[in-house]
Amino acid sequence: MESYRRQPADAALMSLEADAMSARGGFACTFSSSDEYESALISERRAQGRYDQPRNRWPIVMFVGCTLMVAGSVLLLN
Repeated sequence: MESYRRQPADAALMSLEADAMSARGGFACTFSSSDEYESALISERRAQGRYDQPRNRWPIVMFVGCTLMVAGSVLLLN
C-alpha cells in the first residue's frame, strides 16, 4: 500500500519540478553578457535612426567667413 501512495506523489513531484524548470526558462535572458545586450541595443537604435546627427553647417559658414575676411584684408592692405 505504501508503494501505491508513493508512486503518484513522486510522479507529481517530478511533474512539478519539470514545470518549474520550464517556467524559469521563460524568464531567461537571451543575451549571455551585458556587452552583447548593449551591442544589440545600439544596433537596433541605429536601425531606427536615433544616432543620426543632423548636419551642422556652422564650420563651413565660419570657414567661408574667415576666408572672406582674409581676402578682404589682403585686398585692403595692398
